[in-house]
Amino acid sequence: MQYQEIIQRIKALSNPEAVSNMERFGISASNTYGVSIPNLRAIAKDADKNHSLAQQLWASGIHEARILASMIDEATKVTPEQMEGWVKDFDSWDVCDGCCNNLFYKTSFAYQKALEWSSRSEEFVKRAGFVLMACLAVHDKRAADERFLGFLSLIIRGSVDDRNFVRKAVNWALRQIGKRNLNLNQAAIETARTIQGIDSKSAKWVASDALRELASGKIQLRLQRQEEP
Repeated sequence: MQYQEIIQRIKALSNPEAVSNMERFGISASNTYGVSIPNLRAIAKDADKNHSLAQQLWASGIHEARILASMIDEATKVTPEQMEGWVKDFDSWDVCDGCCNNLFYKTSFAYQKALEWSSRSEEFVKRAGFVLMACLAVHDKRAADERFLGFLSLIIRGSVDDRNFVRKAVNWALRQIGKRNLNLNQAAIETARTIQGIDSKSAKWVASDALRELASGKIQLRLQRQEEP
């Protein structure tokens, strides 16, 4: 599938009403056509994996084309320079989350970028750092607990950021780390309690929301069963 054919398909699926709805949920309406994720996944399936095509789609500046680029790019060909170039272009939480969930967590630079980006000041770059932590906690099944324990101090520091897109990602990272196993669950709960003691409205929300899930009977039972031989 060629670049022009993909752009034509995106434009043919344009939905102005969807664009208006997206804008209400904090998604940029700039260069946006309102194409649904299922439709983008269908295009991605037809296009197959293609690193050079992904670069073209990203360079178009079209909202949906950028999400599609994250779906078809080849993780083994992604460089730290590409990740830095793309993250600086993030202007919506869905592009940010799509890139992290579809592509960035699969790269060998994912842990490094999670550390770096979570310490940056730009809203969607910082969000990307914490979203990467959440994605790695979900998908990197073989990673040692130490990988995630190292994220907790960054989560404490990030919890005071009162920007909605950042604090929600901080909370997401904490919850996903705490759902990996009993050891990390205990560490995440302790982290949430530390955050709860910080004099910050944002921190208190992050902590209370995380504790509600991590200390729940449902999660505790699942993790205990997971530990059984």
